[in-house]
Amino acid sequence: MKDLDAKPANTGKFQDPFVTADGQERASVSLGKPETLWFNTGTQCNIECANCYILSSPVNDALVYMTASEVIGYLEQITERAWPIREIGFTGGEPFMNPQMIDMARAALSRGYEVLILTNAMRPMMRERVRNGLTALHAEFGAKLTLRVSLDHHSPTVHDKERGTGSFDKTLAGMRWLRETGIRMTVAGRAQFDESETSARSGFATLFQAHRFAIDAQNPAELVLFPEMDETVEVPEITTACWGILGKRPQDVMCASSRMVVKRKGAEHPAVLACTLLPYVPEFELGATLAEAERDVHLNHPHCAKFCVLGGASCSA
Repeated sequence: MKDLDAKPANTGKFQDPFVTADGQERASVSLGKPETLWFNTGTQCNIECANCYILSSPVNDALVYMTASEVIGYLEQITERAWPIREIGFTGGEPFMNPQMIDMARAALSRGYEVLILTNAMRPMMRERVRNGLTALHAEFGAKLTLRVSLDHHSPTVHDKERGTGSFDKTLAGMRWLRETGIRMTVAGRAQFDESETSARSGFATLFQAHRFAIDAQNPAELVLFPEMDETVEVPEITTACWGILGKRPQDVMCASSRMVVKRKGAEHPAVLACTLLPYVPEFELGATLAEAERDVHLNHPHCAKFCVLGGASCSA
């Protein structure tokens, strides 16, 4: 398993939140227009993937179960702070391990938000109580509810190598149930399997067609392909000058439009994080309230550079 705080390939970098290793001003991002508030429902999961960025497993309770009352508290803060939130997202772990997942989703949907739940669509989702809850939510809120299913690859062999023997078939069984129920479904895959994005999308398109899944594999919003988050890769630090060099804007970075709420084991209350990708890095914990979470985020981590800013680009002039 990976140590998420290790930075072996970037020795000397990403140390000072305000200054890069070569003495330049580090880039920062303001919360310009918050559109999505994420809740991590807990790190426990029914499976243990080979490269899970958050180290979810049946025994990892580093992030404990969020409760419906805690979620409602933050939904009320959204109103108090007048955040223009459009979407409430739930991630894990496996969100349907949390016994209050349906209640949390209902709390958000009933306030008019779109709800996105990330799931592996396996046994936790397929329990009768959960299926009945999802069916009821769909009947009442329709397309406001979306489930994003984790399907790492269009090949069972490759997918099962990551998630365990038989997991591909179990996930497809859950997806077929979602199809028959009419619940809106998208897919999250991985893009690191030695194939081009074009090839990956083509393979998924064939799979979706074969199973009559109404998912457009060419649409990045319906098939999200995530890169491997490998901190052993050397990446440059992002300075304030990089925005002009790259032709990019701070407001396009994820932390300009989202925050994530987690509850750490032993903590008295949840905390708000700057980034969904960095749940274990203390520097990116902004406080207990949305008001505290409105402060700027300094891009002091390799993930900030590689995934959120560069996207394959170079920061050299």
